[in-house]
Amino acid sequence: MNLSYFLAKRIRQGKQGDFAAVVHRIAVASIAIGLGAAIISFLVMQGFQETVKTKVFRFTGHLLITKYTLSNATEEQPFELNTASVTEAMQFPFIKHIQEYSHKSGLIKTEEEVLGVVLKGVGRSFDTLRLSDYLLEGRFLHLPDSGYGREILVSKQIADKLNIQLHDEVTIHFFQNPPRFRKLIVVGIYETNLSDYFDNKILIGDIRLIQRLNDWNSQTVGGVEITIDHSHFSRAEVLRFSLNSAWEQDSPWPDRLSDWIQALMGFDFERQAEVFAGHQINERIDYDLLVETVQQKYIPIFEWLGLLSRQVVILLVIILIVVCVNMISVLLILVMERTPMVGVLKALGARNQVIRRVFIYNGMNLTLKGLMLGNMIGLGFCWIQDRFAIIRLNPRDYYMDAVPIEWSWGMVIFLNLLIFFVVSLVLLLPATLVLRIQPVKAIKFD
Repeated sequence: MNLSYFLAKRIRQGKQGDFAAVVHRIAVASIAIGLGAAIISFLVMQGFQETVKTKVFRFTGHLLITKYTLSNATEEQPFELNTASVTEAMQFPFIKHIQEYSHKSGLIKTEEEVLGVVLKGVGRSFDTLRLSDYLLEGRFLHLPDSGYGREILVSKQIADKLNIQLHDEVTIHFFQNPPRFRKLIVVGIYETNLSDYFDNKILIGDIRLIQRLNDWNSQTVGGVEITIDHSHFSRAEVLRFSLNSAWEQDSPWPDRLSDWIQALMGFDFERQAEVFAGHQINERIDYDLLVETVQQKYIPIFEWLGLLSRQVVILLVIILIVVCVNMISVLLILVMERTPMVGVLKALGARNQVIRRVFIYNGMNLTLKGLMLGNMIGLGFCWIQDRFAIIRLNPRDYYMDAVPIEWSWGMVIFLNLLIFFVVSLVLLLPATLVLRIQPVKAIKFD
């Protein structure tokens, strides 16, 4: 039998009401609360990130192709879809879906209100399933075979501001010379809660209406949205591209080295896969066309998500520090309480290593109990929130109406292993005090 494990087990079976037992319960509780908080924080953070990213990507795709322009105007410079370079660039196997679009600014006018809006024109290639989760009322556009459709989708925010109901006819005055207007029918109301970027200004209509207003032909568009298949890329090739891009920048080598390290430490597979895909497409298309990722276009959203990740990491570091300090304190108390036992064992010839393992086993036992309880707390709370959405949010501020949960068992396992590994290493520090205990003084210790 393992003598160290036997002694550790007998120590745990000691008096249940003494001071050491209370300290043990505090240690278990600190680990449980720390792990539970870490699990909740990371699953909620990933829920926020995935929910916001999904809304943005469903509305815009992963990559955008537009024509270079020095203007900050909402409307894009037009280009032809049927050119050789664009056609060739659309043949990459990692491209999942392609859809053309164009924007046109105007004023939407009702009997009582006027509001500046942007009409986003889409064609038959538009993936209606991507917006189906955000369609609150009505249906998607019916695009006729000839001419152009006079139907539009409006956001709930715009509908509330202008008191627009389903099937209402609204008049949109478009900014151009000479000015033009069209009477269009509201057939659907959507809501993404991304008010600053979509809901407070975007209407969805037929791209052929914009082509008619701008005197474009059927192959002229304002831009192309591309959805890519991330699984087409391997992590190794994307990481290699990311590191090479960071190192090949035209800057002094200390700056390049810093960028290289940041690219390695902050590697985001999906984001870098999109950059990699955009780089390959950019090499095929004409020089006057711009390929950018959606994350580059909507920088504030993704910077906010990145800041959220950093805050959660800081929280994890604080949790680890608190748990480690608590475990050191618990083990020191245990060593002090069992000093006479240590003296007797040494007097009987027990080696320091055997005695030290007694306290390490005891500390690891407390850690495992804390991890089990922490998983119950963290996963239980996340299940309740995911199932019943008990914590609500203001969708205008947080882009969603409830705290989201993204189940990631890999992250849960990682947090468990991280806390267990770090605490196990920390347990070696107070256990080394056993080496300093002298048998004669230990037996007389009171």
